[in-house]
Amino acid sequence: MHRIFAVSLLAARVWAAEPADWIVTARWVITMNAERRVIEDGAVAVRGDRIVSVGIRAEVERRYRGRKLDCRQCLLAPGLINAHTHAPMSLMRGLADDLRLQEWLEQYIFPAEARNVDAEFVRWGTRLACLEMMLSGTTTFAEMYYFEDVIAETAREAGMRAVLGETVIDFPAPDFKTPQAALEFTERFIRRFRDDPLIVPAVAPHSHETTSEEIFRASRALANRYGVPLMTHLAETRQGREQALKRFGLSPVRLLDSWGIFEGQTVAAHVVWVDDEELAILQRRRVGLAHCPSSNAKLASGVAPVTRMLAMDLAVGLGTDGPAGSNNDFNLFEEMDLAAKLQKVTTGDPRALTARQAVEMATIRGAAALGLHERVGSLEPGKHADLITVRLDRAHGTPLYDIYSQMVYALKGSDVQDVMVHGRWLVRNGRPQTLDAARILERARQYGRRIGSSLTDPNR
Repeated sequence: MHRIFAVSLLAARVWAAEPADWIVTARWVITMNAERRVIEDGAVAVRGDRIVSVGIRAEVERRYRGRKLDCRQCLLAPGLINAHTHAPMSLMRGLADDLRLQEWLEQYIFPAEARNVDAEFVRWGTRLACLEMMLSGTTTFAEMYYFEDVIAETAREAGMRAVLGETVIDFPAPDFKTPQAALEFTERFIRRFRDDPLIVPAVAPHSHETTSEEIFRASRALANRYGVPLMTHLAETRQGREQALKRFGLSPVRLLDSWGIFEGQTVAAHVVWVDDEELAILQRRRVGLAHCPSSNAKLASGVAPVTRMLAMDLAVGLGTDGPAGSNNDFNLFEEMDLAAKLQKVTTGDPRALTARQAVEMATIRGAAALGLHERVGSLEPGKHADLITVRLDRAHGTPLYDIYSQMVYALKGSDVQDVMVHGRWLVRNGRPQTLDAARILERARQYGRRIGSSLTDPNR
């Protein structure tokens, strides 16, 4: 009689367990929630596109039933967020290196784009970028380039989350010959994708050096009309700051503020050459910032004052920038590592920008910079299921004393094993599930030959 009662009770418990599509277990779970909880022997339960539970493995498994992914030799973390890049430029990777920004842009990149960039170039360049990003743990990227509708279609094909801004610039671009035409397209683009579960459309006036006040103001008005972000490059170089002071009598930050550009959701990339008063303006206007340490170092643009930004609790994420000479990859593990080390060496303080802060910038703080912090950036019930597993069982990941330190200073993008976005697996056991890697790499090689010949052929 007692045995029958015990079996019946066990059956009732099993029957009462809540359904989940996936229960992912790991040796360590980095939640990045408000308490920055780290769970040893933890698990995350996913139902549909949402996280329904995060906690100790035994407790999650007792409450939920579903398919299991056992990653006992991994850490489980929120998907990484690339807060600023130019994805299609993957097809121009290494085209022109070891140059200053203006020389790199004006003598190499702009001519190469004029000769080669069209919708198919953008499609295959974005596929290559998404493949690289997902394999190294990036689940969300913010991007400004041309043919953004094609980029949106390709990001959705890959299954990635993206904030996408059509570049608006004063000179003829590969897709539109005037900024007015680019703005007209951007409005259609916003209407098409504003309710998409993965795509956030945006308006992206290029910079104060390349976009007039009139077009900047029109971009701001368009963004505000639809409640979408405005993205731009800001205060990237000393030369750009000096030019703004000479031409307008104002620094880039003060200039855009005087034009009213920060009166609405704004994401500013780089923000290297700023003083404390300008940081206070960005804080007051709640501007999200994308710190790009590799790009700023490689182009000798300088080192952004990130420790001061964090002390002011600004929303600062990490970006790779484009891979055509200003980086040359999309690896956010490298950006976390370099971001921390650059702040230490420039401030003379080894405690500046800790490993935990670097992980925050690549996850929840980066999500805040893009206005996505209520949806992604941490592992919490109710948020979208964007997560990664990272192997801990390789030589460079052993032994382990501090999980944040290990993630930033020891682990690599190549250690990423599984990637989920919106409840869908994009990578399993290091293999892409949504993109044909062999086909993408072959097309990328073909484009490489074509672009190389276009730069040497005077008739192209």
